[in-house]
Order: sequence, then structure tokens, then C-alpha cells
Amino acid sequence: MKILLVGSGGREHALAWKMAQSDMVRELIAAPGNLGIAGEPKCRVMRVSSDDVQGLLELAKIEKPDLTVVGPEAPLVSGLTDLFVKNGFRVFGPSSAAAVLEGSKVFSKELMRKFSIPSADFEIFSDAERAMKFVDSKRFPLVVKADGLAAGKGVFVCDRREDAQGALDLIMKQKVFGAAGARVIIEDCLEGEEASFIAFTDGVTVMPLASSQDHKAIFDNDKGPNTGGMGAYSPAPVVTSSAHKKIMDEVMLPTVKAMSTEGRPYIGFLYAGLMIKDDVPKVLEFNVRLGDPEAQPLLVRMQTDPIPLMLASLEGKLCRESIKWENDASVCVVMASQGYPGAYPKGKIITGIEDAEKLRGIKVFIAGADSSSDGVVTSGGRVLGVTSLGKDIPEAIQKAYEGVGRITWEGAQFRTDIGRKALTKS
Repeated sequence: MKILLVGSGGREHALAWKMAQSDMVRELIAAPGNLGIAGEPKCRVMRVSSDDVQGLLELAKIEKPDLTVVGPEAPLVSGLTDLFVKNGFRVFGPSSAAAVLEGSKVFSKELMRKFSIPSADFEIFSDAERAMKFVDSKRFPLVVKADGLAAGKGVFVCDRREDAQGALDLIMKQKVFGAAGARVIIEDCLEGEEASFIAFTDGVTVMPLASSQDHKAIFDNDKGPNTGGMGAYSPAPVVTSSAHKKIMDEVMLPTVKAMSTEGRPYIGFLYAGLMIKDDVPKVLEFNVRLGDPEAQPLLVRMQTDPIPLMLASLEGKLCRESIKWENDASVCVVMASQGYPGAYPKGKIITGIEDAEKLRGIKVFIAGADSSSDGVVTSGGRVLGVTSLGKDIPEAIQKAYEGVGRITWEGAQFRTDIGRKALTKS
């Protein structure tokens, strides 16, 4: 098979790395891809932006892929799947009608309310002054969310009235997220511990991946602004067997059924970001793709070839498949540019990637790095993810940070507490 992989981040590098190992894959083309993907066996990159849906279709007409796999959410929301299917191509990823589950937090929250899927109480506002008045009447903490896509940065946990006012000013008045901030959701702040629950689905069957946990805040102890993700680990002990059953019975299966009932059948990766307290899960948000950086530890642990699972999802035959996992644990530590998630410099020379990958059980997935006459240099906010495999979470943490210690560039920043929450449950 020839695979077309859409995207350019660490998630896409991890997907390319995993899919290239499949005996079913003859060639993998990534658009636009990145430096890491270009270095993987069977892989080549084509510089077509993942946001250029029409350009991707023209590429597909030339390359004639047997399967297209979409990494990021934006092209899914923009209708890439619909356009490709109309032109005779198979795509693993939801239609635009289904991708609205992530494309509009308002849609997502209203769906959960309608179908009694557990989440936080909320109100929706399109007027900044009305939103400000509502904030004045509420207890804190509160959560303020931009309605549309904001690259993981449109959610603000507000401990004080001033924090909520600042978030509303950024979203609705300064319009830092553009049209994505035309509406906001203000919701109660849920208590507990976060987990990521991701599954394959063919629109009926839901096949969960191993549990994982993301670390969204930029600084240790979940301080500072949200990012696209500063690290992840798998498995996540907070997802006990009891919590797992409730997530499937109360969240995942009802959501897939609800989307079908609404005339928006859902096929692809379905990701529920959850808050869990006393084994009771509540939904923070839905994503319509594989998480990043959760993809990195999950795919390192995954023994099963993902290609048959994707094909079975498209054919409505997922119930015939299964997934096997390494018993080992995995940890991914994201190394980012100075200033991220705000403005950051580019072109900083990176050293030590090859040294890190010489360590047993270490794989470095590239997200925002490129080649230059000076060598490998930074080109993005999240630059790379050092991903380890160890017999348990403590060993995986130790290995990941040993790898991090071998990589450096001017201004590199990373959290030092990835996976620490899991240690309290060992």
C-alpha cells in the first residue's frame, strides 16, 4: 500500500514511524511532513501544507494513495475527508460534519447536555459584556473556553475574577484566536485528575487504546498557560478498571451513538479529554484525532499494526480486530523553544539527538526542527519529544530524562515532572 499522511508534528512523526513498520506499507508520503519523517524508512515528504485541502487533493491525484491518514484537526474540520471521498480516495478521519465535535466546543457541550454525557455545567456567550456580568455572579475557579480551534491554547482555568476577565478580553476583544473566539463557553471547573482516552471507531464499535495522560501547562506542577502538550505517559493509573468501564459505557459509546443519531456518523480516532475523581469520569473536551503528545508513548507501546485497524474502521468491521500492547510503560518529554507558547525564536542549533537515540529504549520524535547549513535547528514551538520505553513508569521517566539530558539548544525548555502523578499511585 501507499499511504498519504497529512501533518507535520510529533504525532505525525510517531504515526509515520509506526506505519512504516507495517508489512502492508510499501511507501509513505507525508505532507508537509518534517525532518524526522523524512529520515524514516519508506518515507518521503512533500511540502504541501496540511491546511491546503485543495493542494492535498491535487497531490493525492498525482500519488494515488491507497489510504490517507489525517493527523491534525484543522483539515478534518475543513472537510478534507469529504473532498477526498468525493474524489474516490479512502481517508481515515471523520467527515467535517463529525469533526465539528472538536471544531466547535459549543456543539460538543450541547451534544453532551442533550444525550446526558457527563461534563461540567456551562453557559454560552457571544457578547463580551454579558459574559463579564456572568463571571461576576459565579464562584471560582471557572474555565473559559474559545468555541473554535485554538491549537490547544484556547482554554483558560481562572482562579480569580481578574483571570476570567483577562481571558474574555483576550478571546473576545483582542480576538487572539480570530473567529474561533466569536463565542465562549464559561463552565464550572471540574476537580480530579486528567486523563486522555483515545479509541478507534467505525461508527458503532469503539476500540480503546491504552490509557494515557497529557501535561498541558507549560511549567511544572501544571502552572502557567496551556500549550499543545508538554509531555505524556502511558498507562495512566488514574484510569482504573472501574473508571475504564464507566468511560466506555457513559462517554465513548454514548457519544458515538449520539453522533449517529444526529446524522453525523463518526469514523476515525475519537479522543475524550477527561477529569476523573473517585473513578467517576467527566468530559473536559473531545478531539477528533490522535492526541499529541499522547501519540508518542501510545504508539511506542502498541504492538499491533495500526493499518488493519484503520481499514477495518472504514469497512465497518472493527469488531473483528483487537490491539496488543507492550507491558512496559512509556514516557514522552516535550522539549520546546524559549517563549513557547508565546512568541519564540527559530534557527537555534540543536545538538545531541543522535546521542539520545543511542540510549536503549529511546526514540526522539521531531515536531518543530529543520535542517540548515549549520545542522539541525529549531523551527517551531514544540521542537521534539524524547520518548522512552521502560519496565514501569519510574524507569520510563528516568530513561526519558536521561535522553533529554543529551539534547540541547539555546533556550530549550521542558517540564521536569512528566509522569510524576503516576508515581503516587504505584
